[in-house]
Amino acid sequence: MKNKIYYGDNLDVLRRYIKDESVDLCYIDPPFNSKRNYNQIYNNVGKEDSAQAQAFIDTWTWDDIATQGLTEIKSNYNGVFTEQSIDLITWLEKVLKKGALLAYLVSMTLRIAEIHRVLKPTGSFYFHCDPTASHYLKLVLDAIFCVRGGDYINEIVWKRSYGHGDSKKSMGRNHDVVFYYIKNTNKYFLNRFYHTHDEKYINSFFKHNDERGLYKLENLTSPSPRPNLTYEYKGYPSPDKGWRVKLERMQELDRDDRLHFPAKKNGRIMKKVYLHELEGQPMTDIWVDINPLSAHDAERLGYPTQKPEALLERIIKASSNEGNIVLDAYCGCGTTVAVANRLNRQWIGIDITYQSISLILKRLTEHDKSLLDTIEINGVPKDINSAIALANKSDDRTRKEFEKWMVLTYSNNYAMINEKKGGDGGIDGMAYIPDRDDKGELENKKVLFSVKSNVKLSPTVIRDLNGTIERDNAACGILLTLYPMPNLVKECKQYGFYHNALINKDYPKIQVVCVDELFNGVRLELPNVVKVLKKAEQHAEQVSLF
Repeated sequence: MKNKIYYGDNLDVLRRYIKDESVDLCYIDPPFNSKRNYNQIYNNVGKEDSAQAQAFIDTWTWDDIATQGLTEIKSNYNGVFTEQSIDLITWLEKVLKKGALLAYLVSMTLRIAEIHRVLKPTGSFYFHCDPTASHYLKLVLDAIFCVRGGDYINEIVWKRSYGHGDSKKSMGRNHDVVFYYIKNTNKYFLNRFYHTHDEKYINSFFKHNDERGLYKLENLTSPSPRPNLTYEYKGYPSPDKGWRVKLERMQELDRDDRLHFPAKKNGRIMKKVYLHELEGQPMTDIWVDINPLSAHDAERLGYPTQKPEALLERIIKASSNEGNIVLDAYCGCGTTVAVANRLNRQWIGIDITYQSISLILKRLTEHDKSLLDTIEINGVPKDINSAIALANKSDDRTRKEFEKWMVLTYSNNYAMINEKKGGDGGIDGMAYIPDRDDKGELENKKVLFSVKSNVKLSPTVIRDLNGTIERDNAACGILLTLYPMPNLVKECKQYGFYHNALINKDYPKIQVVCVDELFNGVRLELPNVVKVLKKAEQHAEQVSLF
């Protein structure tokens, strides 16, 4: 099959397009505001920093969609919910009341139930969250996985930062939680990995050396009484509790020069364990060896919740094999699908923001354009009717996706999206192009994008756009429209041209481009547009996915 990207609400995509028992591994890292105080979340009351509160409300709030989700759980929509999960959410409604935290848990319950459905019997599920609500999430996961033959395997603790010790009333919070569940206790697999032994451990234990290399001495004495393993060997008496190995095994180790014999017969025979033959220290559920991304890391894209590729590589290698299908239902900037692709897994990515979709495509194809032929893209407008449908979404938060789609598509993903709500002069995005100033010095000039989905527009919008260009000292502006606007095309001609001194070429100061032209391949034609998408994502908003 082709690898697949779905642009849309992941609950709808899971229900409509992902078949039962078709996925080997699922990892999700849904948005959650970890800065809120636990007690304030629990009680849904209390004073707190207004900016933090608003950030949380923008992502999770109790509204009609949350109410619909609660109804679907209680009525066991599609038969995917267990009796225990229904009872749990009903109880949480009484305890938490209808607020942000319950909205979050309802949203997660809806999606966890669908993820359980699409996992193969051998499948594994990793849920990345933070300690603020992990205790609630574990209850939800237990109520869906553990009562249907699956099980909770691990709570992985990942040190996600270098420490935040600035709080006077708490210890520094610097870890995330990753819950690891499996669908069937009898059919799952885990590819174990090992950590390289550190120098301190090697120097402390591997103090001997021979022609084979460094080795340590391992006790062969049984920890508990073993009468059947009590025997004398080469004049060395048996330990009081017996040996760890049978006589035949002891002789085999001796023939292979794997035994260390002390000088005195009252000493104990020891086994030689060579450093180069050890795989390393077995993995545990505390992951401190994977560093968080810094601002200077090469893989850093500027996406606010981006995880390091090493983290996803460990998870994907642990719970999948080459050719297996990996699903990320909140794929964000595409770390999961990028790593899955590199490790020769098939993959499915879902995200509700077009910024994420455009960033993923750019990330995957930046060094190999042919990869686009291996990807099936779903949900992105492909004709005028689907573009109109996207522009006319009933929810303001998702309707803005039309603006993002037009700006990023027309600019070949080089523009950044303007996330301001109001006071933006009607500007929905911007890009930068190189130019020279009056003194001949190099500088970057703004290109402004404004998107309109109206059926009719008056020439006033062109005059307004020109005013914003002049105010911001921008090079030029692009008006992107849902419908053809010949009157505006005519209007913008009177504003003349912008002259780029760097390449000594003129460009229209204002252009009007409609959706039909986008589908016919019309794209931004300006000199060497600066790649700013990485910076653009720093302010990407998380859209509610109830």
